[in-house]
Amino acid sequence: MSQEQTRRTHVNSSADDSYWTALFRLEESLAADDLGNGTAAAGALPLELAEPLPVEALAPDEVAAPAPADPWETAQLYMAADRMLQLKVIGFNKGGLLVAWNNIQGFVPASQLIDFPQFHVPRERLQALAGWRDRVLTLKIIEVNKANSRLILSERATLVAAEQREVLLHIVRPGEERDGVVTNLTDFGAFVDLGGVEGLIHISEISWSRVVHPSLVLTPGQSVRVKVLSVDQGAERVALSMKRLRSDPWLNVEERYKPGQLVRGVVGNITTYGAFVVLEEELEGLIHISELAEGLFMHPRDVVHTGEEVTARVLSVDGRHKRLALSLRGVAGGMAPAPAQP
Repeated sequence: MSQEQTRRTHVNSSADDSYWTALFRLEESLAADDLGNGTAAAGALPLELAEPLPVEALAPDEVAAPAPADPWETAQLYMAADRMLQLKVIGFNKGGLLVAWNNIQGFVPASQLIDFPQFHVPRERLQALAGWRDRVLTLKIIEVNKANSRLILSERATLVAAEQREVLLHIVRPGEERDGVVTNLTDFGAFVDLGGVEGLIHISEISWSRVVHPSLVLTPGQSVRVKVLSVDQGAERVALSMKRLRSDPWLNVEERYKPGQLVRGVVGNITTYGAFVVLEEELEGLIHISELAEGLFMHPRDVVHTGEEVTARVLSVDGRHKRLALSLRGVAGGMAPAPAQP
């Protein structure tokens, strides 16, 4: 085994940086109640009822020589060799699919499935995942952690050969800009294919403004321009950003907006506690529910509607914490002069 392969097979908790660990942890946290005691989630088959496929299920050139007795060592060898496995889905949970291999239960995050639809309603997501049960998937092992009984597999990783990924990982540099295609969306971000390697745009890196869900900004198959934040060649992980291609609109915001100033904007997201108003591209102010109108009303939607143009008064500006408070109370109708643009 080469020095590079040896390095790739060495897996421990210290190798997980806080950024990329969120990729799996956020999805797995959806199923924390189900898996916290080591049991399978609703809809999942008991592990003892699920047997791995026989060797014949593997392609002829992917049948390994006699492997070490420890299945975790075998898993590390398979990951280092970039081998593909054909495994049957034995169950599912809110985060993805469950498979069994060499008496180890593996997890395939929904974000690592090819062409998995986007669902925001948990019930619909579970119904979709249930439809994958008993399917045979071609997978690659992308993470092994014996100490935490953690075996993560990916269907997406089978699309590109390891050699091609390694070449691209050595070319990609932090700070450079690249074009890519959105391949999948999750609650915590968007995956982007850079031409052989998938990077992750964390939800906080999509826009300078508040993003409720990546699907409200991006769609699978969309071409995007991104900035590379970091590259972990050993773990084959690339962190990306869209917002850093543009200047931060919160810089010098206190010079453009002053308390008492009347501003014009368009109502964006409406929540139970108020309404966000877009004042500039990727810069929003919040009208708290107490500042929407006089009198009693049940919900902010009873006062304003998404897409509606409003004139509001600036209450306070805090550029450091990216907060801009607005009010509609006592503001006469009509159009106010737009604030000076930076």
